[in-house]
Amino acid sequence: MSAGDAAGRLVRPFTLTGGRTRPSRADFTLITTVTAVDPRPERAVRPQPEHVRILRLCARPVAVAEIAARMDLPVSVVVIMLCDLLEAGLITARPPRPVTGTPNLELLQKVRDGLGRI
Repeated sequence: MSAGDAAGRLVRPFTLTGGRTRPSRADFTLITTVTAVDPRPERAVRPQPEHVRILRLCARPVAVAEIAARMDLPVSVVVIMLCDLLEAGLITARPPRPVTGTPNLELLQKVRDGLGRI
């Protein structure tokens, strides 16, 4: 990789977020599930190419961490772009479900035993 390539790679996330370094909302964690709204709202602003790519990835529910990995971008950059899409009404965000009840000890023992055999 040449020095020019490295410098371009460092500038890219900055341009994707319009210079913003913090998300406008706190709706997203690594395991928040994101889904594109279908059909798209009629009055929605035309998204940027990177936003369109996120929307394609979110055709089915997908975690924020997976979006960042597939786009090869830092999670912080992806979260800022997801905030833009959420505010435009183009995606929905579902927080992780809290774990309720006591763990199934029999299942945990089977998992432990299975991992021990690997």
